[in-house]
Amino acid sequence: ERLRAGGTLALVCDAGTPSISDPGGRLVALAHEQGVRVIPIPGPSAVICALSACGLSTERFVFEGFLPARAAARRARIESLREEVRTLIFYEAPHRLVVTLRDFAQILGAGRPATLARELTKVFETIRRGTLGSLAEWVAADADQRKGEGVIVVGGAAGDREAAAGATRRVLTLLLEELPLKRAVALAAAITGEGRNRLYKLALELRGPLR
Repeated sequence: ERLRAGGTLALVCDAGTPSISDPGGRLVALAHEQGVRVIPIPGPSAVICALSACGLSTERFVFEGFLPARAAARRARIESLREEVRTLIFYEAPHRLVVTLRDFAQILGAGRPATLARELTKVFETIRRGTLGSLAEWVAADADQRKGEGVIVVGGAAGDREAAAGATRRVLTLLLEELPLKRAVALAAAITGEGRNRLYKLALELRGPLR
């Protein structure tokens, strides 16, 4: 009623920016529906803070908020994002950090690059970059990292595939320097898990420059 009468009202939040993964978003939507002018005031946002310090691609990203608390629903959501090429950003509660990171590692790949940002802008702020597998192990081994809400930033699938392709190429190049082509392809397939036909074609491409 105050707003309809021309008054003003401030919406504040004790953690981050109001309405970003926050119930305040419903109030903002209602204000628009009622024709009330909404004026944003820039402030701290864990999404942008974590993204700016994560060391991963910031060209394109998608914010997923909190994942479902139930294990089956959480894993299904992660599975649906397996091929997402943009950088992924999630909020997570401290008591679920370990299980969520383990789910990420199992579904998206333990070697996928990621950053965990915890307690941003606070005294015990921690920002650590690694892989999903290494971050899961680190948080599981250190109880201090399971205090305070965290932001998990995960590299997109495209970057993951590019990194894997580069590693496969390096492995095959080294093997071709020491072994006959067929033997090099067989060992590369065993090491990388890639198909032999694709590796054979790649080996033919690489063999020319190596000679």
